[in-house]
Amino acid sequence: MRERKLHWINSPVLFEAILRYEEGRLPRSMSLWVEQLLDLEAHKNSKLLPNSPHS
Repeated sequence: MRERKLHWINSPVLFEAILRYEEGRLPRSMSLWVEQLLDLEAHKNSKLLPNSPHS
């Protein structure tokens, strides 16, 4: 397993990115960023925020 560096991420920005990721409204580069950050496989209709009001 490769070593991971910790980065500071603004929580509201991350939350908004996750919402848009689930809605399919992120540019490809941002989708890849979310997937890499959260160690996700390509978007497979899995809910990251199951109780999201935007669902």
